[in-house]
Amino acid sequence: QVQLVESGGGLVQAGGSLRLSCAASGRTFSSYTMGWFRQAPGKDREFVSAISWNGDNTYYADSVKGRFTISIDNTNNAVYLQMHSLRPEDTAVYYCALGPYGSYALPDYGCWGQGTLVTVSE
Repeated sequence: QVQLVESGGGLVQAGGSLRLSCAASGRTFSSYTMGWFRQAPGKDREFVSAISWNGDNTYYADSVKGRFTISIDNTNNAVYLQMHSLRPEDTAVYYCALGPYGSYALPDYGCWGQGTLVTVSE
């Protein structure tokens, strides 16, 4: 069983930056994708970004392209989401999740962290 723990959320002004971290522990797999998803108040959870286990492939939602960067550190079993130029509409609980290789479809992800809240003020 894999456990995922997110950290790094907080309150930031519009235009600011935050770096989210996700620490993974427990059983690992030979190939997988790590994803970041978010859920704003009153809205469905949505895909933000994903990265293959070897870092070769990255995926981004159109809404965050050019502003967010995902990275993975297999030595430390961690995945990161660097967020720049934050906007109020980025306000959400951000979740780290483990999914099958090559997928960024939310239903494919079966292991989730507890989430970390990001609030972007005007």
